[in-house]
Formats: sequence, C-alpha cells, structure tokens
Amino acid sequence: MSRDKNAKVFTQSKRHRRQWLTFLRMCRYGVNNFTRNAWLTIAATAVMTITLLIVLLTIVAQNALTDTATEIGRNIERSIYLKTGTTKEQAVPIMNDLEKLSNVSKVTFVSSEEGRALVAQDNKSEIGVLNALNEATNKIPAKISIQLNNANDTSQLVQFVKTNQPLKEHIDAREPTFMSNRKVATDTIADWTAIAQKIGIGASILFTAISTLIIFNTIRMAIFNRKDEIEMMKLIGADKSFIRGPFVVEAIVYGFIAAVLATSIGMAILYTIRPSVTDWGLKIGPTIDIFTMYIGFVILGMIILGAIVGTISSLLATRRYLKI
Repeated sequence: MSRDKNAKVFTQSKRHRRQWLTFLRMCRYGVNNFTRNAWLTIAATAVMTITLLIVLLTIVAQNALTDTATEIGRNIERSIYLKTGTTKEQAVPIMNDLEKLSNVSKVTFVSSEEGRALVAQDNKSEIGVLNALNEATNKIPAKISIQLNNANDTSQLVQFVKTNQPLKEHIDAREPTFMSNRKVATDTIADWTAIAQKIGIGASILFTAISTLIIFNTIRMAIFNRKDEIEMMKLIGADKSFIRGPFVVEAIVYGFIAAVLATSIGMAILYTIRPSVTDWGLKIGPTIDIFTMYIGFVILGMIILGAIVGTISSLLATRRYLKI
C-alpha cells in the first residue's frame, strides 16, 4: 500500500516537472520567435504602444474633465431668491428642508442687506452701478445659496421649489438660478464632458481593434514562415498547447514591452503638458499625482491589458491558421 502510494506521488511529481519544463520551453521559443522577424515585431509593438498610450491618456483626460466639470459646477451659484426683507429666522424652515435633500451639501442664507453690500463690493469700480444702487430703494432680494454633491443634478431642487410650502410664502418672483439660463451653462458643460469621454472611449476601442488585427496578422505570417517546423512538431506528436504556446508568449511579449513604453511616454507627456493644461483651467494635476503615487499599479494594469490584447490576437490567429 505504501509502495503504491509512493509510486503515485513519484508519477505525479514527474508529470508536474515535465509540464513545468514544457512551459519553460514554450516561453523560451516564444521569446526567440519575438526576435526572428524584426520589422514585424517593431510594427506590432509600435501599434500596441500607441494603443495603450491612447488608453492611458483617455483615462487621464476623462478624470481631468470630470474633476474640471465638478469644480465648475460647484462654482456656479445655485440660489433661490426670497422676497426683499426676508429675515434669516423666516428662512430657517426652508433651509432645514433643503438640508434634508440627499444631493444638497451646504445651504447659506444671504439677507437683502448683505446682498446689497456684495453687489456694491463686486462693482466698486463701476460708478454708474453704485449711483443707481444708492438712489434706488432696496429691491435686492434675500437668497438661499446652495451647494450640491452632484453639480449636474438639480432635479431635487426643481421639485423642492414646486412643492415646498414654507418656500411658497417667501419666494421672490425672480426665477431660481438652476431653473433659468444659468442651468443651460451647467448642462452644456456636462454635455461636452460626456461627449469628450465618449470620443476617448471610441478612440481606445478603435486602436485596440487595429492593434489586435496587426498582431493577428503578425502571428499569421509567423505561422506561415514556420510551416515546415510546425509540421515536423505535429509529426513527432507535439501537443496542441505546445505548438500554440510560443505564439501566445510572443504576443504577450509585444504587450509587455508596449505597456512599459506606453506608460513611460504617457507620463512624460503628462508632466510636460501639465503647466499649460493647468493654465487653461483643466484640473489635470490631481489625476497625474494619483498616477504617480500608484505608478506600479498603473504599469501592472497596462501590462495586463497589453497581455490580454496580445493573447486574444494570438489565440484567434493560431486557431484559424494552425488547424490543430
């Protein structure tokens, strides 16, 4: 019994060792094949590098656009105007109801007197505005300023204005800012951000498809060039996985090298354009800082993506053209 058990363990150990040696041979053949066709290798690696670079820059651009749109949305004033002379005590019930809304982060009351002072401060160099402000009776309404968690979603505020009873008693005839032309500006920013993100995703998908096709053709030409070698391997009884394996390893090497190159080039581009892009008002800095802090994970993610693209391309090519 013990002898049979030892024999079984020995057999399993021998099989595992053979599988490990086979895997190492496939890796070695794959790496060797990588250097056989220099121009095809350069072309495939270059296209894969461009693909991964576009993916990286698309992710950065999407994050930067989202951060920028969020910042702009927060800076756009969202106010509900109250009748002139409305006191803070009268506005407190309204403010309490506003604070209960899930999308509201902060509520601030500005009285008519404070509003007049702010207008005077903002227009202190405009003599005409100041004279008109001094001559006119105090018709500046009080207002409640609101900050939102999601700057693009004002649906709760619109519903609040239509249904809140305490507000109806004090609301001014002037339309709230999130229901006027200012809402168009916010919606436009959100729409352009969404369009830019879709364009980036489309470009990534397009270049990934192109990269897959080029690697597919590279592997196919490699198969044709090694037709006699493959036939010999079949005749001596090589497994399907052993014949297919080196081509898969070769494609993964494309992805690995391209990932390192794309990440290096991408980070260099980002650091180069950071001052100019920041001057344009785009918040790209936080995204670059995060990528720098987690650069190891960024490279790993790019390598995995490159390996996936290469593996899919090689598996499609070997399945179609090896006939095994």
